[in-house]
Amino acid sequence: MSDVRVLVVDDSAAMRALFCDILDNAKGVTVCGVAKNADDAREQIDKLKPDVLTLDVEMPGKSGMEFLEELMSTQPLPVIMLSSITQAGTGTARRALELGAVHCFPKPLHSSREEFDATVRQLGDIVLRAASGELQPGGGAEGGADGTPAYRSDGRVVALACGAAGIEAARQVLAAYDAACPPTIVLFDAEPGAVENAMRAMRASLPCQLADATDGVALEPGKVWLAHDASRHVVVEAGTPPRLRLLDRDPVNGCRPSADLLFGSLARSGTGAVGGLLTGSGSDGVRGLNILSEAGGKLFVQRPADYAPRERYDAVRALGLQLADLRQEAIPEWILEQTNAGA
Repeated sequence: MSDVRVLVVDDSAAMRALFCDILDNAKGVTVCGVAKNADDAREQIDKLKPDVLTLDVEMPGKSGMEFLEELMSTQPLPVIMLSSITQAGTGTARRALELGAVHCFPKPLHSSREEFDATVRQLGDIVLRAASGELQPGGGAEGGADGTPAYRSDGRVVALACGAAGIEAARQVLAAYDAACPPTIVLFDAEPGAVENAMRAMRASLPCQLADATDGVALEPGKVWLAHDASRHVVVEAGTPPRLRLLDRDPVNGCRPSADLLFGSLARSGTGAVGGLLTGSGSDGVRGLNILSEAGGKLFVQRPADYAPRERYDAVRALGLQLADLRQEAIPEWILEQTNAGA
């Protein structure tokens, strides 16, 4: 029996090389070609006629999700989505399966020999099952469904503040969101270009609505607002539902938009809230988190990795607040647990 022929599609040359190495080491699997974007992939599919396609979620130009949707309508074939944001149970993974992927597999985060060998076995088996028809479009993500009830927002507003070092944590939170996610504001103390680059592909891949912060919008479930315009502050105005407001004011302690101002406005609005500080430099958001604590908000702080800045984390911990101290990978689940009306 001939090997299953796989086309690897990823914009990163390093990732293409990694997955070619993984798949070429898998029994019964051969990499027949690679592509760096959707245009390249179309040509390679027509030329090589692969049995299975591995596809990166986040690519420049047409994203992996957009290309997946195109493929399913024009020339469907088994597609396995590969990304750092397609872990089991995430909204991104479920969206990929809805669009027709047969499986979602997380990109390996480590590279020990044991982990590499395990990935060879796991991904090789998935490719063989996809080629045989055992995995059908809409099949399970790695780990499968666990039978837990569907998420339903309790209406609490989630407000997150992060520096450049916390952007990846913010991406992981949003990747976990479904169409019924909690109303969420993510405030960035980072270059707008860096934020947009990190979030661009997610705009097409998330089941929920993802947009830049806009004055007057209602903070309702299923919507996420990104605040990274350094010319205006972002605050929450009381109401049913509460609304987002943009303010032309001087920086607060050198920051605009200011996390202190955002958290403080949430506390004053009386809106049920979850507030969190992701990794970042400086102390913006620390005072505001303290105010939100006094108003009864549910709070967390991201525990920084060894190489990440600790200023915000240490300043928050020094206050002695009652809050969750979370590693990056635990944050999405914690937020959804705190805001799930069905829990």
